[in-house]
Amino acid sequence: MTTINPPRFTERYQYKSCEQINDLATGKRKYLTPDGEYLPSVTTILSSTKDQTHLDQWRERVGQENAKQITKDAANIGTSMHNNLENFVLGKPRMPGGNLIHKQANKMADVIIEHGLSKVSEIWAIEQSLYYPGLYSGTTDGIGVYEGKPVIFDYKQTNKPKKEDWVQDYYLQLVSYAMAHNEVYGSDIKSGVIFMCSRECQFQKFELTEDKFQYYQNIWMDRIEQYYLNFS
Repeated sequence: MTTINPPRFTERYQYKSCEQINDLATGKRKYLTPDGEYLPSVTTILSSTKDQTHLDQWRERVGQENAKQITKDAANIGTSMHNNLENFVLGKPRMPGGNLIHKQANKMADVIIEHGLSKVSEIWAIEQSLYYPGLYSGTTDGIGVYEGKPVIFDYKQTNKPKKEDWVQDYYLQLVSYAMAHNEVYGSDIKSGVIFMCSRECQFQKFELTEDKFQYYQNIWMDRIEQYYLNFS
């Protein structure tokens, strides 16, 4: 168990919360914003406009039932790792748990704390819902200061290490949350970081730098347009 202290909480903004709602007609997640709008989630927009060919081929290759189990296991470990990291940030006890999933998630959380959160000097919010009026909403794992810069950050688990070419949608998530934060709170966040850990406890960092921001912002706006033209 790591002995690193959690970053300090700093109240920079008066954050507004959105209510998560599952659309009964589509089964997709929506958010009710403080302005009374029902907006699609960032993940709904990304999944609706994503090329699913590679995913479909993987399901065929490993078998549909096996694919479901792999996805379920990944989700369980991801949830447990997120909860573990949230407890760390809040200064609550981190319980490794008794089953294999909880123990593995605890080890993965240790890696992210040591290599990622140890470099976060301020936390402004965790599990914070954000929305861009009229377009979309979503929830980011954290907002704060990383290596001296204001950032949006998210945690990810993976079965095996990923190449940067495979994580474009993660960059689009960071851009979407930064744009929403800037629009509603008048900030100027143009950086973000993904803290990722594999099942074998290998750490990866995917950083959205200012020089990449406009590029991914343009792609994100195109995905929003695709969604509203074809899926809303």
